[in-house]
Amino acid sequence: MSKKIYEVVDKLPKGGLTVRALKSLDTFVPGQWDNLVGFDNTIKVVTGETDEAMIQAIGERAVALFNDKKQGYQTALWLYETVDSASGLLGTAALANRIGQDTFLGFLKNISPKPEQAQTIDLAVKLVTEVVAFCKISGIPGDSLGDFLTALGDYSSESLVRMAALVSFDGIIPLGAEFSTKALNAIKGMSPSDIESNQTFKGIKNEIPGNDSKGKLSFMTESFESTKGWMDTFVADKGITQSGLLDNLGGFIEGSRGKLDYLGAFLDMSVKYYEHTGTQTLARRLIERAVAEL
Repeated sequence: MSKKIYEVVDKLPKGGLTVRALKSLDTFVPGQWDNLVGFDNTIKVVTGETDEAMIQAIGERAVALFNDKKQGYQTALWLYETVDSASGLLGTAALANRIGQDTFLGFLKNISPKPEQAQTIDLAVKLVTEVVAFCKISGIPGDSLGDFLTALGDYSSESLVRMAALVSFDGIIPLGAEFSTKALNAIKGMSPSDIESNQTFKGIKNEIPGNDSKGKLSFMTESFESTKGWMDTFVADKGITQSGLLDNLGGFIEGSRGKLDYLGAFLDMSVKYYEHTGTQTLARRLIERAVAEL
Protein backbone atom coordinates (compact mmCIF):
# COMPACT_ATOMS: atom_id res chain seq x y z
CA MET A 1 0.00 0.00 0.00
CA SER A 2 1.46 3.31 -1.06
CA LYS A 3 -0.78 5.36 1.22
CA LYS A 4 0.81 7.22 4.08
CA ILE A 5 -1.32 7.01 7.22
CA TYR A 6 -0.52 10.56 8.35
CA GLU A 7 -1.69 11.91 4.98
CA VAL A 8 -4.90 9.90 5.15
CA VAL A 9 -5.68 11.30 8.61
CA ASP A 10 -4.67 14.82 7.58
CA LYS A 11 -7.05 14.67 4.60
CA LEU A 12 -10.14 13.61 6.55
CA PRO A 13 -12.92 16.08 5.77
CA LYS A 14 -13.90 18.63 8.40
CA GLY A 15 -17.35 19.07 6.88
CA GLY A 16 -19.61 17.74 4.14
CA LEU A 17 -22.32 15.12 3.99
CA THR A 18 -20.49 12.37 5.87
CA VAL A 19 -19.64 14.63 8.79
CA ARG A 20 -23.14 16.11 8.92
CA ALA A 21 -24.74 12.67 8.84
CA LEU A 22 -22.48 11.43 11.65
CA LYS A 23 -23.20 14.55 13.70
CA SER A 24 -26.93 13.90 13.28
CA LEU A 25 -26.42 10.79 15.44
CA ASP A 26 -25.33 12.91 18.42
CA THR A 27 -28.96 12.93 19.53
CA PHE A 28 -28.68 9.22 20.26
CA VAL A 29 -25.02 8.94 21.32
CA PRO A 30 -24.39 12.40 22.80
CA GLY A 31 -20.81 13.49 23.28
CA GLN A 32 -19.30 10.33 21.78
CA TRP A 33 -17.85 11.78 18.62
CA ASP A 34 -15.71 14.77 17.85
CA ASN A 35 -14.51 14.90 14.28
CA LEU A 36 -10.84 14.36 15.05
CA VAL A 37 -8.83 15.45 12.00
CA GLY A 38 -5.08 15.80 11.45
CA PHE A 39 -2.40 13.31 12.47
CA ASP A 40 -0.49 15.52 14.92
CA ASN A 41 -3.74 16.83 16.34
CA THR A 42 -4.98 13.27 16.87
CA ILE A 43 -1.77 12.41 18.74
CA LYS A 44 -2.25 15.43 21.01
CA VAL A 45 -5.90 14.64 21.74
CA VAL A 46 -5.43 10.90 22.26
CA THR A 47 -2.31 11.19 24.45
CA GLY A 48 -2.64 14.64 26.00
CA GLU A 49 1.00 15.16 25.01
CA THR A 50 2.23 18.73 24.45
CA ASP A 51 5.98 18.20 23.99
CA GLU A 52 6.69 18.52 20.26
CA ALA A 53 9.62 16.11 20.31
CA MET A 54 7.50 13.46 22.00
CA ILE A 55 4.63 14.07 19.57
CA GLN A 56 7.06 13.53 16.69
CA ALA A 57 8.43 10.35 18.25
CA ILE A 58 4.93 8.96 18.75
CA GLY A 59 4.03 9.84 15.17
CA GLU A 60 7.14 8.18 13.75
CA ARG A 61 6.50 5.00 15.73
CA ALA A 62 2.83 4.94 14.64
CA VAL A 63 3.86 5.35 11.00
CA ALA A 64 6.40 2.53 11.34
CA LEU A 65 3.74 0.24 12.80
CA PHE A 66 1.34 1.04 9.97
CA ASN A 67 4.04 0.44 7.35
CA ASP A 68 4.97 -2.95 8.82
CA LYS A 69 3.27 -5.43 6.48
CA LYS A 70 3.36 -8.13 9.14
CA GLN A 71 0.79 -6.08 11.04
CA GLY A 72 -2.86 -5.86 9.99
CA TYR A 73 -3.22 -2.08 9.93
CA GLN A 74 -2.96 -1.59 6.17
CA THR A 75 -5.56 -4.27 5.55
CA ALA A 76 -7.89 -2.69 8.12
CA LEU A 77 -7.69 0.67 6.35
CA TRP A 78 -8.31 -1.02 3.01
CA LEU A 79 -11.39 -2.75 4.45
CA TYR A 80 -12.85 0.47 5.83
CA GLU A 81 -12.30 2.25 2.51
CA THR A 82 -13.39 -0.58 0.24
CA VAL A 83 -16.65 -1.46 1.95
CA ASP A 84 -17.83 2.13 1.57
CA SER A 85 -16.78 2.50 -2.05
CA ALA A 86 -18.25 -0.88 -3.00
CA SER A 87 -21.52 0.02 -1.30
CA GLY A 88 -22.01 3.17 -3.34
CA LEU A 89 -20.48 2.70 -6.76
CA LEU A 90 -22.48 5.45 -8.45
CA GLY A 91 -21.16 8.87 -9.36
CA THR A 92 -21.82 10.81 -6.17
CA ALA A 93 -19.94 14.07 -6.60
CA ALA A 94 -22.55 15.75 -8.75
CA LEU A 95 -25.31 14.74 -6.35
CA ALA A 96 -23.37 15.85 -3.29
CA ASN A 97 -22.70 19.22 -4.88
CA ARG A 98 -26.40 19.82 -5.31
CA ILE A 99 -27.15 19.63 -1.60
CA GLY A 100 -28.34 23.08 -0.62
CA GLN A 101 -29.18 23.97 -4.22
CA ASP A 102 -32.10 21.60 -4.79
CA THR A 103 -34.42 19.61 -2.58
CA PHE A 104 -33.71 15.92 -2.15
CA LEU A 105 -36.60 15.25 -4.54
CA GLY A 106 -34.81 17.26 -7.21
CA PHE A 107 -32.33 14.50 -7.94
CA LEU A 108 -34.29 11.35 -7.17
CA LYS A 109 -34.28 10.61 -10.88
CA ASN A 110 -30.53 9.97 -10.60
CA ILE A 111 -30.91 7.31 -7.91
CA SER A 112 -32.29 3.80 -8.08
CA PRO A 113 -33.70 2.41 -4.84
CA LYS A 114 -31.73 -0.62 -3.68
CA PRO A 115 -33.60 -3.95 -3.56
CA GLU A 116 -34.18 -5.18 -0.02
CA GLN A 117 -32.01 -8.26 -0.51
CA ALA A 118 -29.07 -6.14 -1.65
CA GLN A 119 -29.55 -3.79 1.30
CA THR A 120 -29.60 -6.76 3.67
CA ILE A 121 -26.39 -8.19 2.22
CA ASP A 122 -24.75 -4.75 2.45
CA LEU A 123 -25.68 -4.57 6.13
CA ALA A 124 -24.29 -8.03 6.83
CA VAL A 125 -21.07 -7.40 4.88
CA LYS A 126 -20.46 -4.11 6.68
CA LEU A 127 -20.93 -5.83 10.04
CA VAL A 128 -18.44 -8.53 9.05
CA THR A 129 -16.05 -5.78 7.93
CA GLU A 130 -16.20 -4.42 11.48
CA VAL A 131 -15.38 -7.85 12.88
CA VAL A 132 -12.47 -8.50 10.52
CA ALA A 133 -11.02 -4.98 10.77
CA PHE A 134 -11.14 -5.19 14.57
CA CYS A 135 -9.24 -8.48 14.42
CA LYS A 136 -6.65 -7.04 12.00
CA ILE A 137 -6.04 -4.02 14.22
CA SER A 138 -5.87 -6.24 17.30
CA GLY A 139 -3.44 -8.71 15.70
CA ILE A 140 -5.71 -11.72 16.17
CA PRO A 141 -7.22 -14.18 13.64
CA GLY A 142 -9.96 -12.67 11.49
CA ASP A 143 -12.60 -15.11 12.71
CA SER A 144 -12.16 -14.27 16.41
CA LEU A 145 -15.83 -13.46 16.84
CA GLY A 146 -15.80 -13.95 20.62
CA ASP A 147 -13.04 -11.39 21.09
CA PHE A 148 -14.95 -8.93 18.93
CA LEU A 149 -18.18 -9.36 20.89
CA THR A 150 -16.31 -8.78 24.15
CA ALA A 151 -14.71 -5.61 22.78
CA LEU A 152 -18.01 -4.40 21.32
CA GLY A 153 -19.36 -3.93 24.83
CA ASP A 154 -16.61 -1.38 25.47
CA TYR A 155 -16.91 0.52 22.19
CA SER A 156 -16.80 4.31 22.52
CA SER A 157 -16.03 7.49 20.54
CA GLU A 158 -15.73 7.01 16.76
CA SER A 159 -16.06 3.20 16.99
CA LEU A 160 -19.40 3.45 18.79
CA VAL A 161 -20.63 6.11 16.36
CA ARG A 162 -19.67 3.85 13.44
CA MET A 163 -21.91 1.12 14.89
CA ALA A 164 -24.64 3.69 15.47
CA ALA A 165 -24.35 4.67 11.81
CA LEU A 166 -24.46 1.03 10.74
CA VAL A 167 -27.69 0.26 12.56
CA SER A 168 -29.20 3.62 11.58
CA PHE A 169 -28.20 4.23 7.96
CA ASP A 170 -27.93 0.61 6.77
CA GLY A 171 -30.48 -0.91 9.13
CA ILE A 172 -33.34 1.17 10.47
CA ILE A 173 -33.77 3.65 7.61
CA PRO A 174 -33.97 1.19 4.70
CA LEU A 175 -35.29 -1.90 6.54
CA GLY A 176 -37.38 -0.49 9.40
CA ALA A 177 -37.48 -0.87 13.17
CA GLU A 178 -37.30 -4.69 13.01
CA PHE A 179 -34.27 -4.52 10.74
CA SER A 180 -32.15 -7.04 12.66
CA THR A 181 -34.80 -9.78 12.71
CA LYS A 182 -35.76 -9.12 9.10
CA ALA A 183 -32.13 -9.15 7.97
CA LEU A 184 -31.17 -12.27 9.93
CA ASN A 185 -34.15 -14.22 8.58
CA ALA A 186 -33.27 -13.10 5.07
CA ILE A 187 -29.59 -14.03 5.42
CA LYS A 188 -30.50 -17.48 6.75
CA GLY A 189 -32.60 -18.02 3.63
CA MET A 190 -29.86 -17.02 1.19
CA SER A 191 -27.68 -19.24 -0.95
CA PRO A 192 -24.04 -18.59 -1.87
CA SER A 193 -25.16 -17.40 -5.32
CA ASP A 194 -27.20 -14.63 -3.69
CA ILE A 195 -24.13 -13.01 -2.18
CA GLU A 196 -21.74 -13.71 -5.06
CA SER A 197 -23.45 -11.12 -7.26
CA ASN A 198 -23.50 -8.44 -4.56
CA GLN A 199 -21.05 -5.61 -5.22
CA THR A 200 -20.26 -4.96 -1.55
CA PHE A 201 -19.53 -8.64 -0.91
CA LYS A 202 -17.34 -8.88 -4.01
CA GLY A 203 -15.37 -5.85 -2.85
CA ILE A 204 -14.03 -7.48 0.32
CA LYS A 205 -14.80 -11.20 -0.07
CA ASN A 206 -11.14 -12.24 0.04
CA GLU A 207 -10.88 -10.96 3.62
CA ILE A 208 -14.07 -12.61 4.89
CA PRO A 209 -13.30 -15.88 6.73
CA GLY A 210 -14.38 -19.00 4.85
CA ASN A 211 -12.92 -21.25 2.16
CA ASP A 212 -15.64 -20.48 -0.38
CA SER A 213 -18.83 -18.46 -0.73
CA LYS A 214 -20.76 -21.00 1.33
CA GLY A 215 -18.24 -20.71 4.17
CA LYS A 216 -18.19 -16.93 3.93
CA LEU A 217 -22.00 -16.77 4.02
CA SER A 218 -21.91 -19.02 7.09
CA PHE A 219 -19.50 -16.64 8.84
CA MET A 220 -21.65 -13.63 7.85
CA THR A 221 -24.70 -15.38 9.29
CA GLU A 222 -22.90 -16.34 12.51
CA SER A 223 -21.54 -12.79 12.92
CA PHE A 224 -24.95 -11.21 12.44
CA GLU A 225 -26.72 -13.69 14.71
CA SER A 226 -24.09 -13.21 17.43
CA THR A 227 -24.26 -9.40 17.23
CA LYS A 228 -28.05 -9.11 16.89
CA GLY A 229 -28.62 -8.96 20.65
CA TRP A 230 -26.14 -6.10 21.05
CA MET A 231 -27.71 -4.20 18.14
CA ASP A 232 -31.26 -4.63 19.46
CA THR A 233 -30.27 -3.54 22.98
CA PHE A 234 -28.27 -0.60 21.63
CA VAL A 235 -31.17 0.66 19.52
CA ALA A 236 -33.62 0.30 22.41
CA ASP A 237 -31.34 1.88 25.02
CA LYS A 238 -30.45 4.83 22.80
CA GLY A 239 -34.02 5.35 21.60
CA ILE A 240 -33.03 5.22 17.93
CA THR A 241 -36.13 5.34 15.76
CA GLN A 242 -36.75 5.78 12.06
CA SER A 243 -38.76 8.93 12.79
CA GLY A 244 -36.00 10.41 14.94
CA LEU A 245 -33.36 9.67 12.31
CA LEU A 246 -35.48 11.27 9.61
CA ASP A 247 -36.04 14.36 11.75
CA ASN A 248 -32.28 14.78 12.16
CA LEU A 249 -31.40 14.08 8.53
CA GLY A 250 -34.24 16.30 7.33
CA GLY A 251 -32.22 19.29 8.46
CA PHE A 252 -29.96 18.93 5.42
CA ILE A 253 -31.60 16.33 3.16
CA GLU A 254 -34.93 17.85 2.22
CA GLY A 255 -37.87 15.73 1.18
CA SER A 256 -36.42 12.53 2.56
CA ARG A 257 -39.26 11.51 4.89
CA GLY A 258 -41.51 9.90 2.30
CA LYS A 259 -38.74 8.31 0.27
CA LEU A 260 -37.02 5.84 2.59
CA ASP A 261 -35.87 3.46 -0.13
CA TYR A 262 -34.31 6.31 -2.07
CA LEU A 263 -32.83 7.78 1.10
CA GLY A 264 -31.10 4.50 1.88
CA ALA A 265 -29.55 4.48 -1.60
CA PHE A 266 -28.52 8.11 -1.28
CA LEU A 267 -26.81 7.50 2.06
CA ASP A 268 -24.93 4.55 0.54
CA MET A 269 -23.69 6.78 -2.24
CA SER A 270 -22.83 9.89 -0.32
CA VAL A 271 -22.07 9.09 3.32
CA LYS A 272 -18.71 7.33 3.76
CA TYR A 273 -18.99 6.75 7.49
CA TYR A 274 -16.98 3.53 7.54
CA GLU A 275 -13.97 5.07 5.83
CA HIS A 276 -14.14 8.25 7.92
CA THR A 277 -14.59 6.78 11.40
CA GLY A 278 -12.54 3.69 10.53
CA THR A 279 -9.55 5.87 9.71
CA GLN A 280 -10.03 7.65 13.03
CA THR A 281 -10.21 4.35 14.92
CA LEU A 282 -7.10 3.07 13.18
CA ALA A 283 -5.16 6.25 13.96
CA ARG A 284 -6.22 6.06 17.61
CA ARG A 285 -5.10 2.42 17.96
CA LEU A 286 -1.77 3.09 16.23
CA ILE A 287 -1.07 6.05 18.50
CA GLU A 288 -2.04 4.15 21.65
CA ARG A 289 0.28 1.28 20.71
CA ALA A 290 3.08 3.68 19.76
CA VAL A 291 2.89 5.36 23.16
CA ALA A 292 2.92 2.00 24.93
CA GLU A 293 6.05 0.95 23.03
CA LEU A 294 8.04 4.13 23.58
